[in-house]
Amino acid sequence: MINEHVDSQKAKRPFRVYKRQQERISRGNLYRTTTFYTAFSIIVFILAFRWGHPYRAIAFYFGGIPVWMFVEYFSHRYILHQHFKVSKKWYKKHLTFLANKFLDPTHFGHHERPFDGNHMSGELRNLMPLFVVGVPLSIFFFPSFTAVMVIAGAFQSYIAEEWIHHATHYYNFRGPYFRYMKKHHFYHHTSHGVTRGFGTSSGILDFIFKTRYPENVRRRLYGSKQPPTPMQTDQPIQQA
Repeated sequence: MINEHVDSQKAKRPFRVYKRQQERISRGNLYRTTTFYTAFSIIVFILAFRWGHPYRAIAFYFGGIPVWMFVEYFSHRYILHQHFKVSKKWYKKHLTFLANKFLDPTHFGHHERPFDGNHMSGELRNLMPLFVVGVPLSIFFFPSFTAVMVIAGAFQSYIAEEWIHHATHYYNFRGPYFRYMKKHHFYHHTSHGVTRGFGTSSGILDFIFKTRYPENVRRRLYGSKQPPTPMQTDQPIQQA
């Protein structure tokens, strides 16, 4: 009886209240991830300036931006939108089990519950294996402040992309970029748009790799100059 009462109370809870609660959860996850990777960027820049390689560090750091754009696009398209079945073959069983356990629910959970704060923002542990492996390799096998700066720039771009994704779902910024991204990304959450529009922070790679929405859809999404009303942006998106 108690559980039924709690469920009924949740059902009666206004969506605006639910959205505000989930935004706080997502933002809390982002604060931890942002603090760690931003601190790493600051540290490597301090070392680069102290050791006399500021221009090299800056150049390679900005090189991390396109690196992350490609990682974001291809991982979203070919990994996060795949269902992983546990293989019966001994040499695939362990890896497919991990993919089925961790990758499957991560992104599909976000599509099923697009405002759930626990399925919105990447947690610190998500990319930690790449960080732990990539940073030592970049330091020991590449010239000073080259590959390690690319990694720092890529992870900082990841942080920017996560905040953009967070803002797209929870905020109603009126700038043209955020209005574009809200329309672009929310249509991806529909059953008609789920196979296209994989760019989370821009549509550039969707254009390059021909995963843009059809022209009639783009005209309907972006053709109007009027900003979306609060009623439109506060409603749950059609589930994929």
